[in-house]
Amino acid sequence: MKTLPLKIILLVAALWLPHSAYAANSILVFGDSLSAGYGIAVAESWPSLLLQELKRSHPGFSIVNASISGETTLGGRQRIAKALQQHHPSIVIVELGANDGLRGYRIADTEANLDEIIKQSKQARAKVLLVGMRLPPNYGAAYTAQFHNIFPGLAKKHRVKLLPFMLDGVSPEQFQRDNLHPAAVAQPHIMRSVLKELKPMLR
Repeated sequence: MKTLPLKIILLVAALWLPHSAYAANSILVFGDSLSAGYGIAVAESWPSLLLQELKRSHPGFSIVNASISGETTLGGRQRIAKALQQHHPSIVIVELGANDGLRGYRIADTEANLDEIIKQSKQARAKVLLVGMRLPPNYGAAYTAQFHNIFPGLAKKHRVKLLPFMLDGVSPEQFQRDNLHPAAVAQPHIMRSVLKELKPMLR
């Protein structure tokens, strides 16, 4: 009996495996302008820097940046299902909420939208890294405290990883002129902050 070449055997076996068995692990960055690279070159944004780092340290992972400048949690809630279906991520980095807070949206609505995004991501068998945000003090002590508490509360409820504050350690001079968006010089620091929480999820 003639023996089939090894290459053919491996090819046939691969065709019978489900797509997830041999596809690269995809990380979905699901955020707003802070992750979309607003005001800087895309290659300088923290998701692009993260991809470069993962190519070196974890070459089995890829990144899809589905962040949109100006995005709210409601907008994210409305498009998360399609993003999950399209990209089949193994990890979802949820970075939303800042625009809700800056526009003074109801805390309950922001929390409910993030809750649904996390829930759908977990139902799609993806791990979730929730990225926290804070507001300037001029929004009032009560509102800023309630907004801040959204993120650790949801992380605890869903048992997902939390980066408490994405911009922690970014100095005032590292922001763009609008004082809202970090400049290119701050992106490596943000990337390292995200990576610190992400690393245990890559195992």
